[in-house]
Amino acid sequence: MLPEDLKTLEQKGISPEAFNAQIKRFETGFPYLRILDSARVGCGIISLDDAGREKAVARWDEYLSHGGQVFKFVPASGAASRMFKALFEFLDAEANEPAEGSAMADFFKRLPDFAFYAELDAVCQTLYGKDIPALLDGGEYKKIVAALLGKEGMNYGSLPKGLLKFHLYADGARTPLEEHLVEGAQTATDSQGVVNLHFTVSPEHRTLFEAKIAEAVPALEKKLGVKYNISLSEQKKSTDTVAVNPDNTPFREDGKLLFRPGGHGALIENLNDIDSAVVFIKNIDNVVPDSQRGVTLEYKKVIAGYLIEVHDKIEEYMRKINAGDYTMDDVREMISFMHDTLNLRDDAMKNLEDVDLVLYIKNKLNRPIRVCGMVRNEGEPGGGPYIAYNPDGSTSPQILESTQIDPANSQYKEMVARATHFNPVDLVCFLKDVDGNKFDLPRYVDPDTGFISSKSRNGKELRALELPGLWNGAMSDWNTVFIEVPIGTFNPVKTVNDLLRPAHQG
Repeated sequence: MLPEDLKTLEQKGISPEAFNAQIKRFETGFPYLRILDSARVGCGIISLDDAGREKAVARWDEYLSHGGQVFKFVPASGAASRMFKALFEFLDAEANEPAEGSAMADFFKRLPDFAFYAELDAVCQTLYGKDIPALLDGGEYKKIVAALLGKEGMNYGSLPKGLLKFHLYADGARTPLEEHLVEGAQTATDSQGVVNLHFTVSPEHRTLFEAKIAEAVPALEKKLGVKYNISLSEQKKSTDTVAVNPDNTPFREDGKLLFRPGGHGALIENLNDIDSAVVFIKNIDNVVPDSQRGVTLEYKKVIAGYLIEVHDKIEEYMRKINAGDYTMDDVREMISFMHDTLNLRDDAMKNLEDVDLVLYIKNKLNRPIRVCGMVRNEGEPGGGPYIAYNPDGSTSPQILESTQIDPANSQYKEMVARATHFNPVDLVCFLKDVDGNKFDLPRYVDPDTGFISSKSRNGKELRALELPGLWNGAMSDWNTVFIEVPIGTFNPVKTVNDLLRPAHQG
């Protein structure tokens, strides 16, 4: 390692040992996970009936009214460039008109249905002296796209997704950032009337987020009768990972090591900085307008209330264990709870007795908790819920990506084929122990659950290291519960034309 390499590591807060471990990981790769089965209703996924949902909602309302802590945590650093892939390709193509029946044809046909239409029309008039209808009549399609994506126009090709105009209202358009502010007020206002939100952002977009927050908050506070406490953070430099050449030697530019952001798994460090017992986690683009939000609001409260019910039980058991005030009937009840509610099983428990058994139970219960909404698979992409083996030999619910499953294993192929649900990233977490102390979340990460991807930089091939995902390996040693939620709670915007779906038209 060169002297300047050590200086670079010191500036990033990465130890030489951690750097060497990253290089070693490129050489060894990540092991596939052992899987017991896919999770389904009745086998790892809980489907609550009307009474169960009403009970959970009531418990959530009670938690808030009694001063319970709650935060909303939104990963919002993603750029919108992938949303406009088809538009960029159209700009670069030889053809000047969209192919009939294509996504681009739909885009132009329904331009007035986009929330950004009025602004785009004004920009076109400024840039070209023509409005959108005139440009369409003249076949000048590419000018419209350039006005939307280019820096001279609206710059949507470079902006973060959270700051694009998604939904149209009588009083103007709202961005995903603003929709999260509204949703937070409707589900997570504490007993003091405060809504706590935290957004993770890219350094280059931070000032844009700050400006939008300053603009939007006063009007929403007045309209909704709440006070917002909003904080922003960036992915920590200490979680960056080194890039390597195809032969696993460090990739260099002008002689300097190249580091890349460690993926959304790095955000476990940002989440660890949040001082709140309960934290909601949801992606920035999974929002809908007010008129479509009913089912989302109901199930936000359902999964949050169920989380509190689970925590209530764990707190009851932990207090009995800590006080030494338990019977063998209590121990049997604890084991049943671990099996039936947490879906946590371990054959090793059969060989434990008395104090050793209780200490084992205490160790398993005294962990962060997450309740994850799971949606029936209707062809949408996303990781899935499985029952997986842990390093200690126990099995528990885990959210897995396809890259973590051995494609050559015929049994696993069958499990994937009969999977019924996928992960929409709709989580609510309990991050403090029964005495109110914060768990140190990096202690509950499984380092063997990241992945390696192939990239390029200025025409040169490189390999990149992704840390264990925020809702995958970074939470693999948590207590996890899967709850079935309706497809109506999942309305992501992956392409610009997704904004034309009924759920986003309000």
